[in-house]
Amino acid sequence: MTGATAPTSSKTGSDYAALSREIRAAGLLRRRHGYYARRIATTLLVFAGAWTAFAFLGDSWWQLLIAALLAVVSAQLAFLGHDAGHKQIFRTRRPNDALGTLHGGLIGMSYQSWISGHNRHHANPNHEEHDPDLDIAALAFTRRQASRKQGFLRWMAKHQAVLFFPLLTLEGLSLHASGIRSVWRGETRARRLEGALLVAHTVGYLAAVFLVLSPGVAVLFVVVHQALWGVYMGCSFAPNHKGMPTVTGESPDFLRKQVLTSRNIRGGRFTDFLLGGLNYQIEHHLFPSMPRPHLRHAQPIVRRFCAAHGISYRETGLVQSYREVLRHLHETGAPLRTV
Repeated sequence: MTGATAPTSSKTGSDYAALSREIRAAGLLRRRHGYYARRIATTLLVFAGAWTAFAFLGDSWWQLLIAALLAVVSAQLAFLGHDAGHKQIFRTRRPNDALGTLHGGLIGMSYQSWISGHNRHHANPNHEEHDPDLDIAALAFTRRQASRKQGFLRWMAKHQAVLFFPLLTLEGLSLHASGIRSVWRGETRARRLEGALLVAHTVGYLAAVFLVLSPGVAVLFVVVHQALWGVYMGCSFAPNHKGMPTVTGESPDFLRKQVLTSRNIRGGRFTDFLLGGLNYQIEHHLFPSMPRPHLRHAQPIVRRFCAAHGISYRETGLVQSYREVLRHLHETGAPLRTV
């Protein structure tokens, strides 16, 4: 593990079992159907309300405020799809997948494709060979990755700390493109359904925007909506692992692998809402199926357990987390700037 040393223990195999028993005894793995019913209904109501306001406003520059609102709502729908993908809402896969696929369709994402890659990330967080979240062509997260960049990608790696936030504006388009690509290649379990949803979303979205708005306003509406959504999504996921220790070769035991590579974001209920519960990244990685509202209650248990077992537990403020991400990206690209 780069940047951290995993503590050795003759009981590492039982540490996670002991923590799991404590979490289960606290009732933190039980489902919260009422919470999710309210969350889903509220989010869908705001989503429908935003499009209703869009229709009533007509061809107006005020529509850019609707685009910003839709960026926020799109991210909240994505968070619900994320929760469904981890079976946080229902105990069995089928109803979770149905809910996740629906939410993905509303924002033009392939839920099946995204959750497949996300589950591989959970199995090997920050592992240089196995974590798909470290396999991003435009960025280098380790010195070895940076040394392998060529041409324009090498130039980007040199300046990736400066380019990081501008690149996030493209994250929304990347999610759309990867979904279309996966459906086209037949890489999802629900290819026909997701294909139909993606076509319906694309046609309906572009038709609404370009029929209601003049061309200039329509283009700007799409740019603002997609760019802000991309930044929101990127800013929600980036603090979780970027700049934390990376793994090569054999990983430490499950408990240490998940804790040492993850970072929590300090904050209250507004932060919980803003980041969709991803601010409790350590607890989420240890117990992926734990319903979102229970993560804040699991945190003191996990933090106390880690302290008792000598396991480093990283928690910081949101702004500081971005500083650490940018510092890591700057240091990773440093050798390229000396050539």
